[in-house]
Amino acid sequence: MARKGTSMRLTSSRISSLLLSMFATFASFYVAGRLWQESQTRVHLISELHRVTGQGKSAISVDDTLKIIACREQKKTLAALEMELSAARQQGFVPKHTDVAETKKRPLVVIGIMTSLGNKKKRDAVRQAWMGTGASLKKIETEKGVIARFVIGRRCGFGLSLYACNDD
Repeated sequence: MARKGTSMRLTSSRISSLLLSMFATFASFYVAGRLWQESQTRVHLISELHRVTGQGKSAISVDDTLKIIACREQKKTLAALEMELSAARQQGFVPKHTDVAETKKRPLVVIGIMTSLGNKKKRDAVRQAWMGTGASLKKIETEKGVIARFVIGRRCGFGLSLYACNDD
């Protein structure tokens, strides 16, 4: 008899789990159907509202409209400033800095080459190979904005005089 009771419990638990899964499936179908109906109803109501009020989809958004308004305001401000400038020129006012060549250009890059006092031959070799001398150096500085200078560090040896380190 013990066998009969255990088999009854297994079949009843199988039946209850089957019924529970069927109930869950039907409930999910019901909820999904209701949601679908509500979304379809909303779409229909929105389309009817647009039809009745005459408002269709706008071709331009609110942000775009605000940008256009701001551009128009800036255009009006610019036109007013141009009119003031032309009136000032007619009255004889001249801007202070009219000559572009008169203004000093900032250098594009400054190159510092670290050397020691005793490396005169090396400095001369670098000048000939990379920097140029005299007029060519000034031309690079004015046209390109590249400034190259030697930065002389400490002496070649501790306690030695300056003349003892020269390569001359």
